[in-house]
Amino acid sequence: MDPSFSTQTIQKVDTKKVKEMLNRRKGKMKRFLSHCAHCSLCAESCFLYMKHRKDPHYMPSYKVINSLGKLYRKRGKVDWKFLNEIKGIVWRNCVLCGRCYCPIGIHVPSMIAFTRSILRSQGVYPQRNEISAESWL
Repeated sequence: MDPSFSTQTIQKVDTKKVKEMLNRRKGKMKRFLSHCAHCSLCAESCFLYMKHRKDPHYMPSYKVINSLGKLYRKRGKVDWKFLNEIKGIVWRNCVLCGRCYCPIGIHVPSMIAFTRSILRSQGVYPQRNEISAESWL
């Protein structure tokens, strides 16, 4: 069993609320998601990507596509397990430093921050025992 389940109470996801949140910013966020050219320029400016020997899981484009992108693809119809899977992507793999550069103008930090707000609305966020120096670097 996923260790995050033992630290948080499993609850039902309010998919209606998730969908409402996604719809409020749908135009801007879907435009950002669809305009990504997968050029990897954002990756070169991400210190976590560089620190982790260019592990693709730390690429800003990967983080956004595999968190917010999946939320939109699923149209907000997600469960607790899915939200916990993307929790690490948006909290552990990104510190919202704002260094990620996109020549097209995609603003990755706003997308990650938005995804975090959706997770927080469902009570999904890192617990104290999940946050350690090793998990952040």
